[in-house]
Amino acid sequence: MKKLPILLFFSWLGLTAFSQTNKKEEVKKDGWNFGALPAVTFDTDLGFQYGALVNLYNYGDGSRYPKYNHSLYFEVSRFTKGSGIYRFYYDSDQLIQGLQTSVDLSYLTDQAYDFHGFNGYDAVFNDSWIDDESEDYVSRMFYKYDRKMFRFKVDLQGKLASNKFRWIAGMNLLNFEVAPVNLEKLNKGKNEEDLLPDVDGLYNHYLDWGLISAQEANGGFVPVFKGGLVFDTRDNKPHPMRGVWTEAVLVVSPKVLGAESSFSKLSLTHREYFTLIPKDLAFAYRLVYQTTLGGEVPFYYQSQVITSIMTGSTSEGLGGSKTLRGIRRNRVVGNGVFFGNAELRWKVARFQLINNNFYIGLNGFMDFGRVTKKIDLQINEDVFDEFSLTNNPDDYFKNDAEEMHISYGLGLRVAMNENFIIAIDYGMAADKRDGDSGLYMGLNYLF
Repeated sequence: MKKLPILLFFSWLGLTAFSQTNKKEEVKKDGWNFGALPAVTFDTDLGFQYGALVNLYNYGDGSRYPKYNHSLYFEVSRFTKGSGIYRFYYDSDQLIQGLQTSVDLSYLTDQAYDFHGFNGYDAVFNDSWIDDESEDYVSRMFYKYDRKMFRFKVDLQGKLASNKFRWIAGMNLLNFEVAPVNLEKLNKGKNEEDLLPDVDGLYNHYLDWGLISAQEANGGFVPVFKGGLVFDTRDNKPHPMRGVWTEAVLVVSPKVLGAESSFSKLSLTHREYFTLIPKDLAFAYRLVYQTTLGGEVPFYYQSQVITSIMTGSTSEGLGGSKTLRGIRRNRVVGNGVFFGNAELRWKVARFQLINNNFYIGLNGFMDFGRVTKKIDLQINEDVFDEFSLTNNPDDYFKNDAEEMHISYGLGLRVAMNENFIIAIDYGMAADKRDGDSGLYMGLNYLF
């Protein structure tokens, strides 16, 4: 995969402002402000990504700055081969007095959604099968399938004993459309030597082996309702320097509302922030435990990470930009998972430009996680022999191989007016069974 990280230009722009670092007081912002970015990357199989994202902030009379009254986020971006992100996200503690209200409306299409099987290292990842320069090459799309997801999400938080101790309630309506990778579409316009081979991917094999049921094969509707408690003492939401943010969330998907199967999950999350140098250097960590309490969870929902508030376009993993950076997306999937992130966050320079406040931040991080409750897999050896690339089950499964997955890396932040934060992270997997590395470009700190 090749990428042209245009966001690096914005990072360079911010770094050139080091010479402008001064001790002026911050400009107090009021009324409406916005940040905007082009979304431009290149992927060999998906083509060019093009589009834009805009984040509008309303600070009212400015008396609450850097807290905002309303935040509206819009993103429209597409790949020339058909994948895309269409998203609106709204966040406010002023829309309904006394309530924190978040609304997300998204349509996400992904013609090459990552699928590595279930239960972490118990599912063998063969890097040579996707390396087109290897003698064992099968296809770059072997660990992929086609997924489209529609999401309508409403989250509410209200005060209990104090503003720091709150209740959580929410509704998340998800509709998944799942299919094998459309090789014909991805091969359109390619030279013969660049064509993707017409072979079945791992998703097709899991269907043939009965590890994914026919009922789930094409996706489905998943209505999810949640409730919980949160304790939040952060001094600032976009980039906390001190405080804790702890939550317990229970989610239930009832079959009576149209889900293919009912299930319940529990998520426990603790985040903590420590000031090492006032205003400039902080240490932050996040620990998450998520498990299935009962019922049958559709395979296409298993990768969802449960949170009280979702700020990014996706909240999925484990593996990838939102959980284990540098590890292949969705590498760690199970009925129960644990993961964590530790970051050292340094604001190396502050400056003012065009009447706006900026700072440059550098991060060092380590991410880790593993499956704690496995998905039960019953493999029919007769069927396996008929539908597989090899006759050796060890090429696909390894019993009791699961252990901690670890990655580490560096990040860059360019922030405007404390809230609009350009984020670039580069992570490396510590174990080749998790892949190699990943470059991620977007908005905001990870947590």
